[in-house]
Amino acid sequence: MDLLNNMEPITLSQAQQMVDEWIKTFGVRYFSELTNMAILTEEVGELARIIARTYGEQSFKPEDKRNLGEEMADVLWVLICLANQTGVDLTTEFKKTIEKKTKRDKDRHQSNKKLM
Repeated sequence: MDLLNNMEPITLSQAQQMVDEWIKTFGVRYFSELTNMAILTEEVGELARIIARTYGEQSFKPEDKRNLGEEMADVLWVLICLANQTGVDLTTEFKKTIEKKTKRDKDRHQSNKKLM
């Protein structure tokens, strides 16, 4: 995986390719979509635990992992697995989401007194 040795930023498309290569090289095959959805839920829960303990009122337990970036990357990994196995091009879909949000919300947040 030559992309791992390159320090340049990685595009969503490259990330999807890297995950696919890793699965085919080391992972034998993708877990089922249902299994990956359960794993994604678990990873989001781990991310939520760190957020709650870092920015909320809860305190860390001695055994708690504390790496926010690692947990975000774990969520991204499983999301990319789901995208790959369901044929979703995340670059295309992300662009559509930006367009949708811009069209729908371009003035909404600027006029929200709660955000001022």
